[in-house]
Amino acid sequence: MDVRSLSPVLGAEVFGVDLNEAVDDSTFLAINQAFLDSGVLVFRQQDKLDPAAQVAFARRFGPLHTHPAAPADGADPAIFVIHAHRESPVANGNGWHSDVSCDPEPPMATMLQIHQLPDGGGGDTLFASMEAAWATLPESWRSRLRSLSARHDSEHIYRGRYADRGVDDSDAVYPSTVHPVVRTHPGTGRPSLYINRSFTTSLVGLAEDESDQMLKRLFRHIERPEFQIRLRWEQNDVLLAKRAERAPGVDPRRSTLL
Repeated sequence: MDVRSLSPVLGAEVFGVDLNEAVDDSTFLAINQAFLDSGVLVFRQQDKLDPAAQVAFARRFGPLHTHPAAPADGADPAIFVIHAHRESPVANGNGWHSDVSCDPEPPMATMLQIHQLPDGGGGDTLFASMEAAWATLPESWRSRLRSLSARHDSEHIYRGRYADRGVDDSDAVYPSTVHPVVRTHPGTGRPSLYINRSFTTSLVGLAEDESDQMLKRLFRHIERPEFQIRLRWEQNDVLLAKRAERAPGVDPRRSTLL
């Protein structure tokens, strides 16, 4: 296995591992350590994954997550099949977010495989290090944020989102929950910010104006380019991206497939 860093703050490429084959224990330990070290792994030179192989590999990290809104049209309810074309009303992942942070037990990672690339390029994905974003905040901000929690809502995102795929969500109740603004990853002990522009709607206990102003400043901070990598996909790449997961009632092993 060959692991090559993508940037000093985030991301690595992995070569020499076939995820359609069972990964032995020593290789998995090396993958998991690279995952903890880099936060984002992209497995290059892959064939199209068999759904059972994808599920088996993801389960090495822990129980699988089921999306609260997306249609379960894959071979396993944990697999969310994304179809997008020029007429699609929804572009999944378009905008900064941490997947389903609205859940009481959000996933510790997301695993994706690209099957079809856009003609002529495009479709790149940006990732940002919330550990780097936290570490570069002034101490006065960090001192205050350690004691704050944030509300993560999903109604404004999910209601009617998949109507074009036959989802009738008129009776659905979409998750809303509160998480600490600062979370510590159980595998590394490193703190990070746990807010995002898509799901985070308010800071608990603050007046609306103060909450809005603080969140706007934090969103601008975490979206600074020096915290980012830009992933240019290659055919059948498999990506694994982690997030901080230590909080009361949260299973730090849970993962989601896409």
